[in-house]
Amino acid sequence: MQLDKLLLRFSVAALCLTPLHGAHADNGERLFVERCAMCHGADAKGSGPLAHKSNPPTPDLTTPAFRKRLADYPGVIVSSVILRPNGDLIPKTLKENGYRVPPHAWTVKDFRDLNDYMNNLIRKSR
Repeated sequence: MQLDKLLLRFSVAALCLTPLHGAHADNGERLFVERCAMCHGADAKGSGPLAHKSNPPTPDLTTPAFRKRLADYPGVIVSSVILRPNGDLIPKTLKENGYRVPPHAWTVKDFRDLNDYMNNLIRKSR
């Protein structure tokens, strides 16, 4: 029984450290395009059609300051934006501008995939 638990923990740890490939990259990109790009833009520079319709305006995610935050707190930025207690800003901006984003049951995998996709996107923008 102890060996089973140890193997399960090892498997979970290995999965957490697995690099982004194939379907994971596709999932992260899909989530970003469907749920983030309308404000942040496909380039993550705050250039989406709703970028200046929120208050405060949508931030450029490619700035050195944001890249540092993403590196210092991997996964925390993505999950905190999505789950933040004052998360009314995003739905309000979307609703006021006629965008309907269907509900999504976020998984840990989704957070990881989106975080990895954003890291790769931001790294390419340098």
